[in-house]
Amino acid sequence: MPFDHIFGQETAVQTLVRALEGDRVHHAYRFEGPPGVGKELAAFALAQALVCEAQAALGCGACSACKRAVTFADTEPRVPLHPDVVVVQRGLYKGMLGAGAGEATGISIEQIRRVVLGRGGFTPHEGRALVFIVRGAEELTVQAANALLKTLEEPRPRTHFVLLTSRPNRLLDTIRSRTLPVRFAPLPDAVIERILADRGLDKDAGRLAQGSAEAALELADAEHKAARDAFVAGARQAIDAPNLAQALAFADSRSKDRDDLRAELAFLSQAFADDARTLATSEPKAAERRAKQYAVVLKAIDDVERNVQPALAVEAMMVRLRSS
Repeated sequence: MPFDHIFGQETAVQTLVRALEGDRVHHAYRFEGPPGVGKELAAFALAQALVCEAQAALGCGACSACKRAVTFADTEPRVPLHPDVVVVQRGLYKGMLGAGAGEATGISIEQIRRVVLGRGGFTPHEGRALVFIVRGAEELTVQAANALLKTLEEPRPRTHFVLLTSRPNRLLDTIRSRTLPVRFAPLPDAVIERILADRGLDKDAGRLAQGSAEAALELADAEHKAARDAFVAGARQAIDAPNLAQALAFADSRSKDRDDLRAELAFLSQAFADDARTLATSEPKAAERRAKQYAVVLKAIDDVERNVQPALAVEAMMVRLRSS
């Protein structure tokens, strides 16, 4: 059963299981919670159940439809092979939406028009259900969100939406009011350790993951660990340098890609948080400084997510870190 692969989210899973077993699946859900805690796994498990050829209430996981719902194309765009499971995500269809789509900072109205409205006006190809899964729904532009509203409000029969978001407060109020929330909590440490152990990875990486399996897997990866350690070491050197020039040079050297920069900043925030915990008893003043620096990095992450230019966000962060 597809839901068997979702760990540490018993409340959210039971909400979906009861809806499926009672044939009361809502037409529009909003799965909200931190990154890497099972929201997307649950969305695809729900999609499998809805398109299952065996018509098993919770999805059999073995029929062709169930398998194709979670098997992705080998070529771009990497989308499910099942024609009735449709993924929406910023930049997923680059090169297919035309030069005017402009998805550098958000999911464009053009993607909603072509991928959602263009497809949502028809019945499911295979007759069971049509499921739209929107990754990073908080990245919907205002125009795209408004274009989606009527379909969310009055979808065709057997059409379902699942909006995935770690920042529900950034969705339009009208989008929130038309979607039913299902909340996903940070994963317990035991679940994180189990996920790492099952893959033969270092369980200690879980202590910096803040309840995110995605972060834990990345932290445990040797290549990512080397890049993370280099970034954190460079930031520490720039913070402690005798003048601001090194800090500004460090800021200028960082990735201009928002997603990559967010990951780097997450590494830095985790390092400061770990420092604060370690120093809390022996050096409380040093621990307090690290806690303040942790808050500064969180502010920088927030700035990047609010579309502040990456270079400016990192420069401002470095100035604040040196003065904290």
